[in-house]
Amino acid sequence: MVFCGVNLNCQDIALPTPEKTGGKPLMQALNERQTTRTFTKDDLSLQQLSDLLWAGWGINRPDQKKRTAPSARDFQEISVYAALPGGLYLYDAPGNILKQVHNRDIRAFCGTQPFVATAPLNLIYVADLGKLGKKEGEEIKDAELFWSYANTGFIAQNVYLYCASANLGCVIRGLVPKDKLAPEMGLKSNQVIILSQTVGVPQR
Repeated sequence: MVFCGVNLNCQDIALPTPEKTGGKPLMQALNERQTTRTFTKDDLSLQQLSDLLWAGWGINRPDQKKRTAPSARDFQEISVYAALPGGLYLYDAPGNILKQVHNRDIRAFCGTQPFVATAPLNLIYVADLGKLGKKEGEEIKDAELFWSYANTGFIAQNVYLYCASANLGCVIRGLVPKDKLAPEMGLKSNQVIILSQTVGVPQR
């Protein structure tokens, strides 16, 4: 199984500058926030991808390297991967780039429900415990993932609100076949899949 590696330029996607104004008012977005499990097969535009990823886990205070979602003790250990029809990508927030990990479609590995394999985007939230000092091969206890689950929840809610504002649909999912998905992503033993979130155009 060959991986490009996130430090190599395979077929990276340079995202357009996120649009940080406009959209629906916050209270309206909260009122319209909902879970969607039926999607069309329409692809998301690069602008939608850029806006969505920035809303979820982008840089909103560049001088301090601070994010749109909180992170306990500012570890920023959550990595956001995007499983698209054209491959698997890692979101590089400072560069506003999707860095290609490989060019295989692994959406079907991101969940157990049929819509996961055909929706245009599956976000995969991964806790990189190497940033917390955990070395490969060391045991990872459930208690060590407490804040990673909380931090992922913050990001996922931002995505929910963006989707409500942009007339997109999404669903957060805990039922993820991690033992199958992690090898498909080429993750290390100190990188743990937390949750996945499917995003797309809702079926009307």
